[in-house]
Amino acid sequence: MPELPEVETTVRGLARFLEGERIERVTLNRPDLRRPFPPDLVQAVSGARVIGLGRRAKYGLIHLDRGMSMIFHLGMSGRWRIDPLAPDKHDHLNLDTAAHSFALCDPRRFGTVDLAETAALESWPQFAVLGPEPLGDHFTADHLRGALMGRKQAIKACLLDQRIVAGLGNIYVCEALHRARIDPRRAGSMVTRAQLSRLVPEIREVLLSAIDDGGSSLRDYVRPDGELGYFSTRFAVYDREGEPCPRQDGGTILRIAQGGRSSWYCPKCQR
Repeated sequence: MPELPEVETTVRGLARFLEGERIERVTLNRPDLRRPFPPDLVQAVSGARVIGLGRRAKYGLIHLDRGMSMIFHLGMSGRWRIDPLAPDKHDHLNLDTAAHSFALCDPRRFGTVDLAETAALESWPQFAVLGPEPLGDHFTADHLRGALMGRKQAIKACLLDQRIVAGLGNIYVCEALHRARIDPRRAGSMVTRAQLSRLVPEIREVLLSAIDDGGSSLRDYVRPDGELGYFSTRFAVYDREGEPCPRQDGGTILRIAQGGRSSWYCPKCQR
């Protein structure tokens, strides 16, 4: 599933060609993805000018000059294709400007597209329950300390809870916990203040590094320009079961199941 760096990379890639342009045509090639497209999507977006793009958690935002924003989630396999050479049977939504064509391709159809008033985005139901952005100023060790107080769940599960911090996913939580030397099985309330003070900057650093690398290309994800993200070549623990930890004082990477997902970690250097 595309995580925060992949969505951020997607938004930046779209912005190069879409920001400031007028959407001349909207084409729906089916009635739904994970749920139906908004009934007024074509009317609301056709003829509108894109005044900006953004991201909230794992959602991409296309802001229109009509006071509305189109909100997209890439689900498990979604991606935007810019000026595709040929149509794809999984292109379910097309946006056309005078100069470019944008196709939302989603083979598994777990993605979503919604509309909301731009001024009221923070109160949009899916956004209203989200925690702070991990790259924002409100995500601090103090915030995590308060959010984890009394939590018996593993720190890995806590970091994946979008109410605690928005946008983190399995890949980058595994990598950040390794960088901060924290065992993913440790109860959230038992993570020390010193560990949290290491963890917050490591989360930021791993996300920013992944964004710089264009994300991690796993299975279906590619950037809007068709290129592969290459942060996956720098994974320290994710999907590295049985390999040596890159640290000199590390051991062998293990994979365990947590909450129905795989976690990779070094049992020697992560405590």
